[in-house]
Amino acid sequence: MLLNRAAVLFDVDGTIAETEGDGHLPAFNQAFDEASLGWQWSTADYAGLLKITGGFERMIAHARRIGWSNLDESATLECFRRIHKRKNSIYAQRLQSGLISPRQGFTALVQKICAGGGRWAVVTTTSSANWQALWADAILPRGALPEPAVVICGEDVEKKKPDPQAYQLALDRLGLTPRQCLAIEDSRNGLIAACAAGIDTVVVRSRFFGQELFPEAIRVIDELSELV
Repeated sequence: MLLNRAAVLFDVDGTIAETEGDGHLPAFNQAFDEASLGWQWSTADYAGLLKITGGFERMIAHARRIGWSNLDESATLECFRRIHKRKNSIYAQRLQSGLISPRQGFTALVQKICAGGGRWAVVTTTSSANWQALWADAILPRGALPEPAVVICGEDVEKKKPDPQAYQLALDRLGLTPRQCLAIEDSRNGLIAACAAGIDTVVVRSRFFGQELFPEAIRVIDELSELV
C-alpha cells in the first residue's frame, strides 16, 4: 500500500546510495589538501557537519567553528567555492572508480513503482553536478531504469532542507498533491522537509543517521529492499 502513490520522491545521499563516507568525505579532504587549507575532517567531524545541508554550507559552518573571521570577504567565499567545485570533481572521479553502488533494493524498487503506473523523482539539496555524476556515470543502472520524472537539486532552491521548498517545487513540477506522493529520506533534515510539505515519508537508515529517531516517519526501514 505504501507504493500505491502517483510518485515516489527519493533523496540522494544516504538514500539512493551510501555516498557520504566513501564519496563526499574523502573528496572534501583531498580538495582541502590540494588547496593547502590545513583542514582534515574525521568521520566524527563529518557526522556533525551533516546536520547542515549543502557541502559549501558545511565549509562555512566549519570555518566559523574554528574561528575564521574573514568569512564575509568575497575573496574568501570565492576560494571556498573553488574548493567545493574541485571537491565535486574528485567525488565524480571516485564514483567512476566503482567504489559506490546503489543501496540494496533501489533498482527493484524503482522498477516496481514504474510497473505499477507510478513515477519516481529526485528531491535533493546536493548539487546538480553530484546528481549527474551518480546518474550519468553508470553507478545507477540507467538501462534498467526510466529517467526520473523530476529532478530537484540544490541550485533549484533558495532554501535547502529542512526547509520544504525543494519538495514544494517537486510537487509543482509533477502537478501532484502531497497526498499523491511518498518521500524516502535518510536524515532528520530531509524528513522534516518532506513532512513540512505534507508528504508521507519513509526513512531508510543510513551510515551517518542510523541511530537517530524519526517519530514523524510513517515507517523506518533498514534497506530499500523492504519496500519491494
